[in-house]
Amino acid sequence: MGNPLQLKSLNHISLVCRSLEKSVDFYVNVLGFFPIKRPTSLNFNGAWLFNYGIGIHLLQSDDPEGMTRNLHINPKDSHISFQCESMGAVENKLQQMKIEYVKNRVEENGIYVDQLFFHDPDGSMIEICNCDNIPVVPLSDNNSLWSCSRFNCNIRNQHNQIQQMIPM
Repeated sequence: MGNPLQLKSLNHISLVCRSLEKSVDFYVNVLGFFPIKRPTSLNFNGAWLFNYGIGIHLLQSDDPEGMTRNLHINPKDSHISFQCESMGAVENKLQQMKIEYVKNRVEENGIYVDQLFFHDPDGSMIEICNCDNIPVVPLSDNNSLWSCSRFNCNIRNQHNQIQQMIPM
């Protein structure tokens, strides 16, 4: 299988948005991202956010009125997924924030994964799950078995990683 491109990790996702201000507010106040410095050489309106070991680059649409928006929440749509500590706490918070969501449960050999799906202000699908309940089993002769939480990156680990990158 290998790593033909010698990739290290997922760096960021990029999302085009109708209103940069509304999208930044959502990703900061709902999902817990924080703004980071964006290169000044970029000559278009946007914002860079970071947390959980991943960046989200928001790009202001040149034609916000022409953007389509999917209002129906369909768990089979393209989406980004975040693991959480407590599904109950997430569901309570979504209810408090009056964010419409759809619940789903996946079962594999008696192991359950709970999922909550909802949209960002532009209709991009977000999933929150307890996916680390289910092991990652490669479809190869390699009999390794991983847990998703092995790759989980919490805030303290991110802080430590950032501190290691800053020359003292």
